[in-house]
Amino acid sequence: MDDLPNSIDTALRRRAAQVIPGGLWGHLDAARLPAGYPQFFRSAEGCRLTDVDGHTVIDFMCSWGPIVLGHRHPAVEAATARQAALGDAMNGPGEVLVELAEAMVALIPAAAWCLFEKNGTDATTACVTIARAGTGRRKILAARGSYHGAAPWCSPSLVGVTAEDRAHIIHYDYNDIASLENAVDRAGGDLAGILVAAFRHDLGRDQEMPTPAFARRLRELADQTGAALILDEVRTGFRLALGGSWEAMGIRPDLSAWSKAIANGHALAAVTGAERFREAASSIFTTGSFWCAAVPMAAALATLAELRRIDGPARMLAMGERLRAGLAAGAARHGLGIRQSGPPQMPLMLFEGDADFARGNAFCAAALRAGAYFHPKHNMFLSCAHGPAEIDEALRAAETGFAAAAAIG
Repeated sequence: MDDLPNSIDTALRRRAAQVIPGGLWGHLDAARLPAGYPQFFRSAEGCRLTDVDGHTVIDFMCSWGPIVLGHRHPAVEAATARQAALGDAMNGPGEVLVELAEAMVALIPAAAWCLFEKNGTDATTACVTIARAGTGRRKILAARGSYHGAAPWCSPSLVGVTAEDRAHIIHYDYNDIASLENAVDRAGGDLAGILVAAFRHDLGRDQEMPTPAFARRLRELADQTGAALILDEVRTGFRLALGGSWEAMGIRPDLSAWSKAIANGHALAAVTGAERFREAASSIFTTGSFWCAAVPMAAALATLAELRRIDGPARMLAMGERLRAGLAAGAARHGLGIRQSGPPQMPLMLFEGDADFARGNAFCAAALRAGAYFHPKHNMFLSCAHGPAEIDEALRAAETGFAAAAAIG
């Protein structure tokens, strides 16, 4: 990528500004990224992304998480084509709905049942609603700073949100047992659910894996109070582990929210739950015009089958570790201090002493021009399409980024 403006991209941004409020929206707005990042894209294949001006880069955002096998994976595309030839949005679901629900319940040890939606916000909101329906209570505990969607009850923005929208949300600090216990005490006998992300992935700060003691205490408090333990797997699901991110710790949630990687880029979300909440899940009213669309469900079946076949989480873990080691070595060569945190499948790299993200922005902008799409503040994502050759190619682009970061005074 050269230093000239992205002419087609720039023209599209101007056109968008005339017909879309604010021009673009939310965290997908490239104006929030360093200069030179494209907003509009022409095509994608595997782990490579091509913008509308024809520049191709290795993609480490994977559409902000949904792409887990790689863009346009052949098995997924074949499955969606077969289903599309039969029908997609019909008067009711196709048989693929039952097949996918069966596959989810078989795959996830904590799941006795499954419901489908479209977006991660749909799934987390449904979990909260089911918890309240199943307990007859109102209060929901959530970690301070955690992102759980864009609905008024959980949106990171307070614009257009009333105090009443948040009236029954109580915050605690992630991995802080005393803070968690205090929040439970504040809820008293009105605690419906405790909502927690599979790991702490707040924007612009070091990520934190849950400590086993914290995870165990969450489960104990939910059991003691009769509240639902709700695990938000929207960002992590099927990338860290196929059966649930906390299964290895022996912690099974009562309700889980899934989306992003479930269908390799096709719009789908899901809620899974324990038997205890089956009746509550059947009693609430939650629906959408496109929630029963069959094509994304066919994509999900194919995605889960392929992830099982190749052990996708293990493959992404290995490539994430390769990337992490290469970034550490590159930073050291340029005399730069960096911090890498979170699981290797969802890496975050921050520069030491970079409170204003100047070094991070310089690194990402230069690496982008050299052929790798990194992010300066948000956790990134590996896919199964990232192989050793692609990781090494991206690390060569990162060398250009480190040189640019080192030049920052």
